[in-house]
Amino acid sequence: MHRIVITVLLILLPAISVSAGELKSGEFSPARMAPDFKLPASNGKELGLSDYRGKVVALVFGFTSCPHICPVTMSDLAKVKKQLGDSGKNFQVVFVTVDPERDNTEQLKNYLAHFDSSFVGVTGTSEQLVAVQKEYGAVATNAKADKSGVGNIDHSTFVYLIDRAGKLRALSPFGQLVDDLIPDVRVLLNQ
Repeated sequence: MHRIVITVLLILLPAISVSAGELKSGEFSPARMAPDFKLPASNGKELGLSDYRGKVVALVFGFTSCPHICPVTMSDLAKVKKQLGDSGKNFQVVFVTVDPERDNTEQLKNYLAHFDSSFVGVTGTSEQLVAVQKEYGAVATNAKADKSGVGNIDHSTFVYLIDRAGKLRALSPFGQLVDDLIPDVRVLLNQ
């Protein structure tokens, strides 16, 4: 898992700087358009990331059987949305599965509803999802099955923050405090 994190950091480091300005997360400088994609979504439609222009998007890679990282991240993002109050309607979480064999749209819908009914998950073929991962510098590798025989997936744990114009603005590491994420989202909502 440590190799995955180091690999992702080496890929993204040239584009990320710790902001001395407004954002607490690692800031993409210069900001660039977030790679768009169209994939089947948990809301029963085909989701294009560009469908959410005008909103701040938190893009996350994960899987519904994830035992530790994903539930914490989704719970934290639900807290962020709740703390935003009325402006939370302009904050959208998009969860991209790294496990298309187990995560169909119905599974994603049920999983995300535990955190916030507005969160949307996407799936697709392995090839489609690997292409999206590559565009974002995210990684996912199969790990050994646990005692129950269920295979785990080691994956990138970052939250990508995309502004209202569709630009990739910040990268928040796993475990960043909700109190740090909220001001970052507010900054992006107010731009």
